[in-house]
Amino acid sequence: MIKVRDLHKTFKVHEKQAGIKGSLKSLFARKWREVNALDGVSLTIEPGELVGLVGSNGAGKTTLTKILSGVIYPTSGEVSVLGYVPWERKIAFRQQMSLVMGQKNQLWWDLPAADCFLLLKEVYEIPDQAYNQRLAEISELLEVKDLLSIQVRRLSLGERMKMELIAALLHHPKVVFLDEPTIGLDITAQRSVRRFLREYQTRYKPMMILTSHYMQDIAELCKRVVVIRKGKIVYDGALANLRTRYENTRLVVATLKNGVSPFDHVGDTAVEFNPENREVRAHVSKHSIPAFINALFSAHEVDDLSVEGEDISTVIERVMRHGP
Repeated sequence: MIKVRDLHKTFKVHEKQAGIKGSLKSLFARKWREVNALDGVSLTIEPGELVGLVGSNGAGKTTLTKILSGVIYPTSGEVSVLGYVPWERKIAFRQQMSLVMGQKNQLWWDLPAADCFLLLKEVYEIPDQAYNQRLAEISELLEVKDLLSIQVRRLSLGERMKMELIAALLHHPKVVFLDEPTIGLDITAQRSVRRFLREYQTRYKPMMILTSHYMQDIAELCKRVVVIRKGKIVYDGALANLRTRYENTRLVVATLKNGVSPFDHVGDTAVEFNPENREVRAHVSKHSIPAFINALFSAHEVDDLSVEGEDISTVIERVMRHGP
């Protein structure tokens, strides 16, 4: 279990002074200001949960992940991960957790991935039989079994990320921190990584904390989402409830019969009309949908009609930027 209570983290940031004169002054008398990266964060994550941690750049996601994994320590507050204080970095804690950062590598570029895994086997003291079984299983799930003997630097970005995931999971950690694991990957590689993470979490039930700027990762993998804005949690709950609470509009799509002249409004609502397929599209406030549909049917003959919810990524991004 992960327990966080009233967590604060403050950084001192150097203020740059403009111009040559300002640069010279900075050499002798630098000005600093304090930035609250985390401001009173509290949350609890139960064993087996896969939680999405989202927020805009600078919101505090990576800072929270680094504190929970023991990379840095907080300014104040209480944190317990699997019963340990993370920044004490006890061996028993490190043997039960793993951190994957999409922008940093832990494997040696000039070695084949298989050799890197052998070194990690010794570091984590994994028995031979368990190591062989886990490596075969995970590499098969990720479809990289034939790439283990290739130098890491010769692999594609997507293949390297898969090797990083293998390295992070060989010792079967009880908690896994995933910081932007799909960053920079193409669509095919993203789907492959998401499919693997879903399958692995279903099989072994580790706690997983996933941060990502790709909302598709969050939407497909996480039932619970924590939204951080300016160092504070503005939403913590079910992903499905996020849409219910903060969805502002619905997408209304209608197909009209032949012989319709172009138009850009239905009543007071702006619409997009495509004369080639006779399709009308409009983002309509939830409370105005009945009035919009009545106005549409009064003005035009409709062959087909559908009302769709907003894309979940749109809802999350709105909460990230403006709060609840």
